[in-house]
Amino acid sequence: MSILALDQGTTSSRAILFGDDRAPGRIAQKEFRQHFPRSGWVEHDAAEIWETTLATAKEALAGETAAAIGITNQRETVIVWDEDGTPIHNAIVWQDRRTAELCRTLRYEGLEEAVTARTGLIIDPYFSGTKLAWLLDNVDGARARAEAGKLHFGTVDSWLIWNLTEGRTHATDATNACRTMLYDIHEGAWDEEICARLGIPLTMLPDVRASDADFGETRLFGGTIPIRGVAGDQQAATLGQACFRPGMMKSTYGTGCFALLNTGAEPVRSDNRLLTTIAYQLGDEVTYALEGSIFIAGAVVQWLRDGLKIIEAAPEAAPLAETADEGQRLILVPAFTGLGAPHWAPEARGALYGLTRNSGPAEIARAALESVGYQTADLMEAMRADWPEMGETVLRVDGGMSASGWTMQFLADILGAPVDRPVVQETTALGAAWLAGQAVGAWPDQEGFAEAWQLDERFEPQMDAPVRDERRAAWADAVARTIR
Repeated sequence: MSILALDQGTTSSRAILFGDDRAPGRIAQKEFRQHFPRSGWVEHDAAEIWETTLATAKEALAGETAAAIGITNQRETVIVWDEDGTPIHNAIVWQDRRTAELCRTLRYEGLEEAVTARTGLIIDPYFSGTKLAWLLDNVDGARARAEAGKLHFGTVDSWLIWNLTEGRTHATDATNACRTMLYDIHEGAWDEEICARLGIPLTMLPDVRASDADFGETRLFGGTIPIRGVAGDQQAATLGQACFRPGMMKSTYGTGCFALLNTGAEPVRSDNRLLTTIAYQLGDEVTYALEGSIFIAGAVVQWLRDGLKIIEAAPEAAPLAETADEGQRLILVPAFTGLGAPHWAPEARGALYGLTRNSGPAEIARAALESVGYQTADLMEAMRADWPEMGETVLRVDGGMSASGWTMQFLADILGAPVDRPVVQETTALGAAWLAGQAVGAWPDQEGFAEAWQLDERFEPQMDAPVRDERRAAWADAVARTIR
């Protein structure tokens, strides 16, 4: 039976109809506008998010029906709407930094320890809580209406569910709730103290359900289709990669990079400023993960193309890098918007080390691609330090950059660990489809899905350990210089 996956991202909405063979069939995609009202502010038109999602769903179905719908979405983006479904403001996107001052105030007040202990997160504008507080404080009448129970808050999944069910269901799943900075991942409930500090009425928050729970049904496509799978995009990719066992790890290389390590039934508190998060919740069983975020991955290739103009298209980067002079070893620290985990240096800016008169486009391209490997190695090292039980692991990869065999080979070399690329690259949508498919009995359970996962290519490390250690040390020195 077919399963419809709705993949609502930061720049476009996509719908993929997976067939009986669990392979992606019809795919529809529509981009939507990005709004930048001020420096550091990023907004979306919530109505446009819904309109593009609805349009792509209809196009992918093409008059057919599906056994169930699975939803995956950009995380942390905030939407608030009235009882009649009208948004009170544009959606505030996860990239938005307008609440930086509020976050500084909360840290000064000493709230971060409680936030980290309960939510697994750090206090940062990235997460939903302070964005929601900003809306209540800055939209006329919003706080009074919220306190009167007349407003609804949701991340993008909740907004889509509300519209798909025509207002009958106001709900989210645990993977999205845990990214709000308002959800206690140990108790499985909204945290009343944190909500009170931010002035957020509990009545406006959605019901939190398991990732494979019943989220209602939609009647918008000529029949009745249940919504039975919901997960934030990075958690959905973890499911799509069948990372069900503790110690399994996936890394998605898009504009940035997000690595998740399955740590099992017990949350692991990070001493290296990684995030403790919910990987997924099936029924009453919660599985946790450590997460590390790299701000610049595929974006470094866009810089080669659009900024330096040394390539015309992304696939040209790796062939160019292969021609680099082996006698030169440039290091690029791509801190164009600061450095993410485990450094968390938002004020750092990019730097290129080791330039000579003979350095040219090939050497810079190689340094750009290698920077992604070095950053991933930093994340894996931090994860191993936080959770020694991790041991040796294989990294499963997906996203645009994983198509480059050269880049994936360097990744394996600098990690000193195998890197597996799957046959199906639509892992985010596949994860959402699996949640919905197994919930209605159309797709296999965890064990069966894991057995069906197919390897496209494994990249085994070929770099000698002394060379790896030397290059990692040079990278660490470059990062330290950049942060200073």
